[in-house]
Amino acid sequence: MAFTPIPAIDIIDGKCVRLTKGDYQQKKVYNEHPLEVALMFEDAGITRLHLVDLDGAKAGSVKNWKVLESIAGKTNLIIDFGGGIKSVNDVHVVFNSGAALATVGSMAVKNADLFEMLLLQFGPEKFLLGADVKDEKIAIHGWLEQTGVNLLDFLRQYRTKGVQQFFCTDIARDGMMMGPSTDLYKKILDQQKDIHLIASGGIRHMEDVVEMKEIGMAGAIIGKAIYEGKIDLKELAKMI
Repeated sequence: MAFTPIPAIDIIDGKCVRLTKGDYQQKKVYNEHPLEVALMFEDAGITRLHLVDLDGAKAGSVKNWKVLESIAGKTNLIIDFGGGIKSVNDVHVVFNSGAALATVGSMAVKNADLFEMLLLQFGPEKFLLGADVKDEKIAIHGWLEQTGVNLLDFLRQYRTKGVQQFFCTDIARDGMMMGPSTDLYKKILDQQKDIHLIASGGIRHMEDVVEMKEIGMAGAIIGKAIYEGKIDLKELAKMI
């Protein structure tokens, strides 16, 4: 399976930020112009972008679609966009604004009927399904609500519905620079062969990225390590 490094841009108030453990009170602004960051990624040879509307995640509807429109209009990056996608209209807004993939998490847990309808309407290949986890249970609504849904059951359920790409974030590690959840990912890969699974959260340096490739992950979403200068973008682009 090909491996794709995927830098992340998280947006609050139209600015590029990072949170620690998904805590909106632990916010650091890295750039007031996300387009500048996206252009920097593209100039280094990066091809994919994970764009997260944190305002949308909190509000329950897409808010920062203009940022998506700007980046999609001025780069050739393949963009997945998530945060606040809760309705058919939200999905239309995301695709009309230039995203290649709509990133969904909470909806697939809380409103499975609607999500399955969207899979039929737009095609399952148009969605990236996110599983944010704490102790192997799914958390939703920007990590603000813990559920009792088992991670492995969740992934299995939607693979049978045709979803092709998944990413999994260990909330305890996100933004902490503690290393990725290698054991958890190995467990998933061992139980679900050939799953297109993307790592997210905790990546500190290139060795972590290489490890994710070696264990069989399809990609890795990387945020803070890039912004803190721990990972060189050109080195990252060589992984493609």
